[in-house]
Amino acid sequence: MKKLKNKRSNGSVFSILFSLSTAHLINDSLQSVFPSIYPLLKANYSLSFIQIGLITLSYQLTASILQPVVGWFTDKKPQPYSLTIGMCFTLTSLLSLAYSRSFAGVLISGILVGIGSSIFHPESSRIARYASGGRAGLAQSIFQMGGNAGMAIGPLLAASIIVPFGQRYIAFFSILAFIAAIILWRTGSWSKRQNFQKKRLTNLYRQNINNISRYKIALALGILMVLMFSKFFYMASMQNYLTFYLIHHFGVSIQSSQIFLFIFLIAVASGTIIGGPLSDRFGIKMVIWISIIGIAPFAVLLPYVNLVWTVVLTVFIGIILASAFPAIIVYGQELIPEKLGMVSGLFFGFAFGMGAVGSAALGALADKIDIEFVFKICSFLPLLGLFAGFLPNIEHFSNNGQKVLKKP
Repeated sequence: MKKLKNKRSNGSVFSILFSLSTAHLINDSLQSVFPSIYPLLKANYSLSFIQIGLITLSYQLTASILQPVVGWFTDKKPQPYSLTIGMCFTLTSLLSLAYSRSFAGVLISGILVGIGSSIFHPESSRIARYASGGRAGLAQSIFQMGGNAGMAIGPLLAASIIVPFGQRYIAFFSILAFIAAIILWRTGSWSKRQNFQKKRLTNLYRQNINNISRYKIALALGILMVLMFSKFFYMASMQNYLTFYLIHHFGVSIQSSQIFLFIFLIAVASGTIIGGPLSDRFGIKMVIWISIIGIAPFAVLLPYVNLVWTVVLTVFIGIILASAFPAIIVYGQELIPEKLGMVSGLFFGFAFGMGAVGSAALGALADKIDIEFVFKICSFLPLLGLFAGFLPNIEHFSNNGQKVLKKP
């Protein structure tokens, strides 16, 4: 097996970043199979909306709880080969879902994919930071672009393979999980060979916040959690229930609804690759502020427009909303640079947790009232982005646009 060629640009190891992004694409495309086939599962097992929400809860809550723990552990004892182990859990979950005969079996499959994600995200995000060459926003965007592209591809795979041929065909996707496991093994080998001087690296990053008090750091983390709540609760409504909304409100077919979901998720992937470089250039806080509050007018209009405008608005929402997450991750890593894995696990875990709680809560609300009411209520969530104005500035810029240390 040939060694990875480490192509660098301004210190960034792009071969590693794109390897992580490819594995992220496969991981999240396989994970997104769950919400993509919800209409099929609902029909096969006669499920209610609350049971649909519980399926999401099973894998997202598992990942939410475990990711910060995994990140904390790997900060102390890096485990680069654990990435492959995480992908093996995902592979097992696919086989379990393909041959599940009951709702309980589907929940077990969800827990397994949650464990796989909890192992994958913190360590891979930390390795992406080390391979960034100082361009942390760009590195996170490349890494997360793969994940969001995978989330978009999942519904397309489901529409073209699983829906027409049946649930058993999910087993064929285990081949993709095996390919990702090989990629991650090679990436882990690169990470191990580097023998990173973690103390030297974190001291370099620590310069950015030496003059910010612990109180402000805690306040910033709290605000970031509010913004994450706004972003991922709203994302849960779109990712898990957009298909049902389109079917109920406009009478489209299951396959058509999955294509529209694919369009939205492609927009999310596009927004991800934009957010990181913009935060490197114009500042993390500015990108966070614009990306969350910026979708408010589109979200408010969404429940009241026709099908064509619904698709157009979901594209704008996806692009703008997704640009926030790379910036949020980088901001958190800048706040606590000696705990890169834990911070990454905390934010990815909180994202999964909000998705889980949001899915279950919105499912219960849809059962009690209707799916259209859910979208009207969720349209106000982006207004919580106003809290971004209270984030402390952790950098300022010279006349040539170069990021420099903020003076006290």
